[in-house]
Amino acid sequence: MMKVLSSLKKSCLQLPALAWLRTYNGQLASSDGLAAIIVTILLIPQSLAYAMLAGLPAQMGLYASILPLVAYALFGSSRVLAVGPVAIVSLLTASSISQIAEAGSYDYISAAILLAALSGFILFAMGALRLGWIASLLSHPVMSGFINASGILIAITQFKHILGIPMTGHNIIDLGHDLFNNVAQFNIAALTIGTLSLSLLISARLWLKPLLQRLGLAVFWVELLSKAGPVFAVALSILAVKVFELAKSGLAIAGNIPQGLPSFALPVLDVSLITALLPAALIISLIGFVESVSVAQSLGAKRRQQIDPNHELLGLGAANMAASISGGYPVTGGFARSVVNYEAGAVSPMAGVFTAIGIAAAALFLTPLFFYLPHATLAATIIIAVASLLDFGSISETWRFSKIDFTAMAATMALVLFVGVEAGIVTGVVISLALHLWKTSRPHIAEIGLVPGTQHFRNKDRHNVISSEEVYCARIDESLYFANTRFLENRLYNHAINTPAIKHVVLMCSAINSIDFSALEGLESLNERLANAGVSFHLSEVKGPVMDQLKQSHFLENLSGKIFLSQYQAYSQLCNDLGSEITPCI
Repeated sequence: MMKVLSSLKKSCLQLPALAWLRTYNGQLASSDGLAAIIVTILLIPQSLAYAMLAGLPAQMGLYASILPLVAYALFGSSRVLAVGPVAIVSLLTASSISQIAEAGSYDYISAAILLAALSGFILFAMGALRLGWIASLLSHPVMSGFINASGILIAITQFKHILGIPMTGHNIIDLGHDLFNNVAQFNIAALTIGTLSLSLLISARLWLKPLLQRLGLAVFWVELLSKAGPVFAVALSILAVKVFELAKSGLAIAGNIPQGLPSFALPVLDVSLITALLPAALIISLIGFVESVSVAQSLGAKRRQQIDPNHELLGLGAANMAASISGGYPVTGGFARSVVNYEAGAVSPMAGVFTAIGIAAAALFLTPLFFYLPHATLAATIIIAVASLLDFGSISETWRFSKIDFTAMAATMALVLFVGVEAGIVTGVVISLALHLWKTSRPHIAEIGLVPGTQHFRNKDRHNVISSEEVYCARIDESLYFANTRFLENRLYNHAINTPAIKHVVLMCSAINSIDFSALEGLESLNERLANAGVSFHLSEVKGPVMDQLKQSHFLENLSGKIFLSQYQAYSQLCNDLGSEITPCI
């Protein structure tokens, strides 16, 4: 606990906000203000839509887009990352809480708020412990498979609003069953509004910006209007519902959205509820962090700005805690809004603060305007938003590059689609680690020989090399640890005893970066078994840190052979001792 507090104190004293606030001026504020206007326009309809996706009242989407942005601006390290509700986290929120309470109920809302607090605590604790490296547990193929499958699921769940039919479930089988059984009962008003909204959003995304540029509009108006497709769809659909009284035909609308800012309160702490939500909080924290830090790093690289994963953990943790005490639900850095923030010219996290002010103004003054907002339009907004996340090309690319990675990706996608999102991501991580263990447990071991006229050694199966029947030279292309030591030991020993002419075995260690205790015991066993067979065991090109490890054991004292600085030195000296001739080097 003292270590955590000490680390947390040190991190707080090194807040990234202190660095950029010292040089903040009016010119930077104008750039951030412009970016905030554009992001606010994008974020208002998205926040409402993602709250609906999470099964929560619409205003909670706005609440999750106010205080969390300010909290991230203080603790986060990215200058352009835009924090708020996102599709993937909203889906995870819905799938985890729906197993505990009915969507929209008081217990459901309380659970969502507590889930944000748990996620914030986990992220903040990880940041204090400097566990930013944990993002590597989710490999790119697993994340890609998860995002693709989740995107498909999210789009399918929105058909119930586009068609105006009941659909439940959190996998493609249950959703497909309800869709098939209820599609004939579709609501014509919902289908019309949803289809027209989709058409408008697709048209705005594909053709509006080039059209505005051809018309010669200023850059400000081109950027502003090209991102305003969701706003146009929302405004036109509200107008249509009100004028034609479509709500009377059974069209689902937002209804009364409470006006004003959220009240501040701590989440209800219930031990049984915390226990039930903790696994989901861990998954949301990990996925949210990976998604956020990936976006932050890619955008930061374009401006040569460094991202600190540990401060990102603190920033996201603070954002989720802020969401919890202000009536929101779990948040993370969003891809679409961060890209918009970057392209709109944001230069500091103050753009997020300005955006929070804009969302707060919307919550104070604009919520009555959303009374007639149809769910079908929000569903169309979600579908278009998640469409940008889909990358089916990565599936074929992964298949061509690595069948092992493709296996993890395919398993993740299948389980997300047919079982559920939590099962999919957990299984994806487990399969990735299991496949990594399997792959590294059978490392590549090459028999090497001397390239004529050089001091270089290469694989005998790939190059024309010189080798000695009495000196067996091998290279392992992996660090040694418990899972692969026995494979190396058996491989070298079996080759030595099956080739009676061999007098020396030389293991080239240039690719070994570390060894664990199991590997040490394996090397000791190999040395002893070879010695009993009358074969000397040698090492070459041992790296300093590995040699330091070996010096702390009795391995060097009992080694039957020698440690050579280079593979060429080992080969030439042993061949000379045996009276063998080798080709001289140039």
